[in-house]
Amino acid sequence: MINRILKFKNLYKLLIFIPLIFYFGKRSYIAFDEGFYALQARWILDKGNWSIPLWWDGYFLDRTIGLQFLIAKSQEIFGRNMFAAYLPTTAAAILMLFTTYKMHEEFFNKTYAIISPLILATTYLWFDYSHLATQDIIYSCLVTIGIFSLVKIKSKDNKLYILLFGIWIGLSFMMKTFLVFVPLLSLLPYLFIKKNILFSKFFWLGLLIGFIPYLFWALSINPYLEKNIIFYLVEKFNILSNKNNFTNPFYYYLWNIPVTYLPWSIFAIIGMSYNFHESKENKYILVFFPLTLIAILSIFSTKTPYYTLQISSIFSLNTYVGIKYLFNYQRYKLIFVFITSKIIPLFIFCLTFTYYFFFKNITNFNSKENTFLILGLLFFGLSWSFIKHKNSFTEILIALIIGPYLLTSFVLQSGLFTDRSRELREQMEYISSIDIVKNQKINVIKSGINNSISQSKIIRISLLTPKLGERLEGIDQLKKSELAWSTEFREIKNNNYVYEVIYENDILKPWKLIIKK
Repeated sequence: MINRILKFKNLYKLLIFIPLIFYFGKRSYIAFDEGFYALQARWILDKGNWSIPLWWDGYFLDRTIGLQFLIAKSQEIFGRNMFAAYLPTTAAAILMLFTTYKMHEEFFNKTYAIISPLILATTYLWFDYSHLATQDIIYSCLVTIGIFSLVKIKSKDNKLYILLFGIWIGLSFMMKTFLVFVPLLSLLPYLFIKKNILFSKFFWLGLLIGFIPYLFWALSINPYLEKNIIFYLVEKFNILSNKNNFTNPFYYYLWNIPVTYLPWSIFAIIGMSYNFHESKENKYILVFFPLTLIAILSIFSTKTPYYTLQISSIFSLNTYVGIKYLFNYQRYKLIFVFITSKIIPLFIFCLTFTYYFFFKNITNFNSKENTFLILGLLFFGLSWSFIKHKNSFTEILIALIIGPYLLTSFVLQSGLFTDRSRELREQMEYISSIDIVKNQKINVIKSGINNSISQSKIIRISLLTPKLGERLEGIDQLKKSELAWSTEFREIKNNNYVYEVIYENDILKPWKLIIKK
């Protein structure tokens, strides 16, 4: 009987994450970066080329083919649908939550171990990228596995974890190439303590196993290139190292991390401070590792929010410690309860009502999206308002988790984080139903891809085009009765042939669907 109860308890722990992870409604991509990868995965299946990252009729050699391969393979197995395209990210998100759960057990104990992954799943940055078909969650999952395996290594007899610590490095390189050196450098203080790991043959065996996908890919693509692929990857690294569109000041992460790790930022900072002063060996992972990683990223020219995803599990562990610390110290508990039960709910309620009365009608959200967003915010504020000074630690934890849990669940099921190009998707669904378009390939006129706006739009249009044709230099290359996406109508009028615009509107602008008669 007890075993049955325990099994049910474990099942409950799995079921509780379903509203945060899975969405079964209609989806649409954003252009960068997930649309870019999804389009490359489509060309893998269309052209049967599993080695070279393509961009229309050319090669795109500034990245590996790791994610595109996973998306294409998932769609080959489960069908060419968007749900299958997101499966690699979804699987990595689930594995990262599980690894966070196990790390909580390792650092603390099994009590409240479910809290850390729940905190992670309701953190804005992690929640956002766990529903994007990009490399970032997969890479961050691999880093988290590497950290967990390192923590589990107590002696040279822990061969499995030593092997695992070697494997994640090569797999991470296949995902994000040279970015893998950032967590490795950040782990140096801890590796110095466990330096015997580096002399283990299982570490080097794991390192070799992890690099097998990259080595196989590099060998398969090499015959098509003038020089080895590693040189192209180095060129991309040099571009990111120098001033570019993503260059930000050195203090970028000082404000970006507290914002993107809402609503848990302040608890994570408090927990990290506590671990720095009170923890011994754990401080190398819970404090020195994330701080060193942030310092290294701050030196690097390119700075983006998702670079810090690789420490999001560590932040969730520190968040739990921060909440526990504030509860246990009467000196801070009154302030903690007052802010969380009065100030924050009041702010959320004011924000919700302000949005409802002044901004709701000027956004592009539909009634479902607005309703779910408003309900999520109200439930968030209501949940935290129930926190009382007399509550037990368990009761406070439940109240703190339920608010963000309901908000993120409502927002996900509204489609805001999954159907991100809803209006364009709806237009493309209509275009696909037009008789003249059905079962016809639609080409793309290259001259229209002349800026980031037109490129962003054509990426999303191409992904939603049922039968995507080729990229043509100009409309003169169109054959009779062929369709194409073009941007300049005056070019069409100046041609001797008769062209007709089948469909255009502001949502698809600057692109128009044309036909050569």
